Amino acid sequence: MRKIAIVLLTVLALPLAMTTPATAGGLDDAFAKVLVKKVKGANVKKHLEALQAIADANGGNRAAGTPGYDASVAYVVGKLRKAGYKVTRQPINFVESWSEDSPPVLDLTAPTAKSYVPGTDFVTFEPSPSGDVTAQVQGVDLTLPPTPTPSSTSGCEAADFAGFVPGRIALVQRGTCPFVNKVMNAAAAGASGLIVFNEGQPGRTDPFPLDIGEWRGGIPMVFASFAVGNELAATPGATVRLKVDANLVLGTNDNVIAESPFGDPRNVVMVGAHLDSVTAGPGINDNGSGSAALLEVAEEMAYVPVKNKVRFAFWAAEEIGLLGSDQYVDALSEAQRDRIRVYLNFDMIASPNYAYKLYDGDDSDGVGSPAGPPGSAQIEAQLAAFFGSRSLPTVGTDFDGRSDYGAFIAVGIPSGGIFTGAEGIKTPEEAALFGGTAGVAYDACYHQACDTIANINDTALDVDSDAIADSVARYAYNLRAIPPRTAPQAAALSASAE
Repeated sequence: MRKIAIVLLTVLALPLAMTTPATAGGLDDAFAKVLVKKVKGANVKKHLEALQAIADANGGNRAAGTPGYDASVAYVVGKLRKAGYKVTRQPINFVESWSEDSPPVLDLTAPTAKSYVPGTDFVTFEPSPSGDVTAQVQGVDLTLPPTPTPSSTSGCEAADFAGFVPGRIALVQRGTCPFVNKVMNAAAAGASGLIVFNEGQPGRTDPFPLDIGEWRGGIPMVFASFAVGNELAATPGATVRLKVDANLVLGTNDNVIAESPFGDPRNVVMVGAHLDSVTAGPGINDNGSGSAALLEVAEEMAYVPVKNKVRFAFWAAEEIGLLGSDQYVDALSEAQRDRIRVYLNFDMIASPNYAYKLYDGDDSDGVGSPAGPPGSAQIEAQLAAFFGSRSLPTVGTDFDGRSDYGAFIAVGIPSGGIFTGAEGIKTPEEAALFGGTAGVAYDACYHQACDTIANINDTALDVDSDAIADSVARYAYNLRAIPPRTAPQAAALSASAE
């Protein structure tokens, strides 16, 4: 009955679309008002209760590779199909298990011989594929002390590998962007192996065990101390043997993709949230909240004859390396990417000590990560206008690479979204704007067992669900503010594990 009501309202509004431009006061505005009214925080909360029950019945979590994730997928697929969507389950890979069968080897073989000590001088990057290569080392855009230096950007951009000789072992420095970016750029440049070494700044000298969740480069890779990297960089013609002997087993999970039955497939409005939790808990705020809000919006607009195709994505394996969204974008042709006019990301929208944070599409704060691709500023402005219409403040938050917008930004797709905060600490200025407690994490249960249904702020959930409905509705009818796609524009993203 809920969908029938909205269909009737939309049909009645259709004559207006023939005479009224798609601007404020047009069909986009009318549909936004209707959809916002139909989307209820209480209904979103019912989806969260269902996800909590799924976790309770499946070992306390909904992580990738677990029965809890499979049950979450089944729940979402069932709701979407019942609402009338054509649903696609896209298989993606993740590392199900990884172990080393023998210690790794990193030996300098020329111009002199030297063996480095596993566990002290270097460690294997989990989940490195196996490999045994002997080749010359080539440094990539290195920043070497002794004097203090800014954070290294070595290997963050494909351009850093200009002049790299395929078949050599890439020597790359930690810093600025996710390790994954460095791995994939090295592999794309034809490296036969990869040595990442620490920066050399205080507290950033030694290697440490680290699971970067990335194996697709297909090359053996290790993480070394600054001393090792500096020595190799300073040794002309350094040749090393790099060996990793590992047992890598891949598992499969599904992204869930649903498209509106109506709308121009040449102009796609894509909306995404990750469906998986960490293994430590049920992940109700992170990110049941975003998934539940998207599901409610999808249900309420299922049969509306929108102008632009709306595509809902529930991503797999975000918590272990943004794998679902990354593999989705990687599988698209350039033409398919160009049809996605905007990508909206909703990851954690109901943090208990919340702030209304909008991704900083225009880099108006001038710090941290750069602006998103052209059109990202307009997405931020439209979201801000919704909050402004309710006299609610917002603050910006960087595209720091910690959520599923990363793959879209990297290929030039305008992106934006809402975030209410994770383990970061709320500032006094934010407490003055939003209430809550300064000096305390936005979500003290982030990635913990206590991220349960009790960890949700109902006010933030309701307001943010309305904001999602508003933005989806407007873009479903009106993309005039979004500039035409340009050449892919990669953004330099900071690493959560950098």
